[in-house]
Amino acid sequence: MTLPLSGLLVVSLEQAVAAPMCTCRLADAGARVIKIERPEGDFARGYDDVVHGESSYFVWLNRGKESLVLDLAKYEDKALLEAMLARADVFVQNLKPGAVKKLGFAIERLRRDYPRLIVCSVSGYGEEGPYAQRKAYDLLIQAEAGLASVTGGPEAPARVGVSVCDIASGMNAYEAILEALIARGRTGEGAAISVSMFDAIADWMTVPLLQHEGGMPPKRVGLAHTSISPYGVFQSRDGAGVLISIQNDREWRALAEHVLGDAKLATDPDFATNVERMKRRAQTDGKVAAVFGSLNADALIARLASADIAFARVSEPADLARHPHLRRINVDTPTGPVFYPAPAAQRTGKPRSYGPVPALGEHTEKIRAEFAAKV
Repeated sequence: MTLPLSGLLVVSLEQAVAAPMCTCRLADAGARVIKIERPEGDFARGYDDVVHGESSYFVWLNRGKESLVLDLAKYEDKALLEAMLARADVFVQNLKPGAVKKLGFAIERLRRDYPRLIVCSVSGYGEEGPYAQRKAYDLLIQAEAGLASVTGGPEAPARVGVSVCDIASGMNAYEAILEALIARGRTGEGAAISVSMFDAIADWMTVPLLQHEGGMPPKRVGLAHTSISPYGVFQSRDGAGVLISIQNDREWRALAEHVLGDAKLATDPDFATNVERMKRRAQTDGKVAAVFGSLNADALIARLASADIAFARVSEPADLARHPHLRRINVDTPTGPVFYPAPAAQRTGKPRSYGPVPALGEHTEKIRAEFAAKV
């Protein structure tokens, strides 16, 4: 099956999470992705060793790529990169702003010399501005952009447990490159794209920011809702956390009558509307907690499902591992196969296959020979 980006060459001077997330998706779509690594390798290779000796981050984000080791302090390696860029469709890099220019690959020069080339730079705060030269890692951006302030419980801010700033900026870069490829197909012109982690997560913070500017700054309430009751986690008799979401007063009546077993509570004026329930949130939650705590999880979940109440188990990675909706893909690594969650998009027809994760420098000699005539 011919994939959408088959025939495209992507050269990526990348490390860590954000840019590799972008190029992983490009590789999944059929692009040939040459990943340039330092002699010591992408430092994400050393984040952990839990996948039979491989890094969980690295095997997730580097499938289907070719690994080329270059030392860009050497003239011959710079010349090889130049030869590759002359033939590339896309160049992705997430070095510190200004670093590629110091190496001799200024973005404006590349755009001038290779008009069809799409260049995408991923950074912490963008290529310009007062914070452009700051080191920027995921948790730092979570703190700086205010995401940590709306995450966690009342007692303290918290980190979102996955690298959302990296992931968001990587996916933003991916979609921007796809747009640029469509535009190039119409005009023949490449593009220069800059994506920052700060911009990516600031976009996600739009609602909390507007709430603040509207005089209602959001509060940290853990697994609860600031303005809806009941909406939160309640414990079953056997200790399972069950999160329910009551979105309107009709759903409250269904919960009260069919789950709590209290038809009078459904129409009690002290609890019949969300406004009144929020005034008595502790009482409302107490009534729900008493019934939930009298039932084992399986019986409680059956009752919630029968009443068409929105709910979820509060799961851990061990629960995700056996979740009935978890789809996995099989990806080869230098030390053996790994099975991990599939990309979200599902398409009709034959399922996609995914390329292996490369060993450090696995393709160096092949790529040097291929581009040698251009050096």
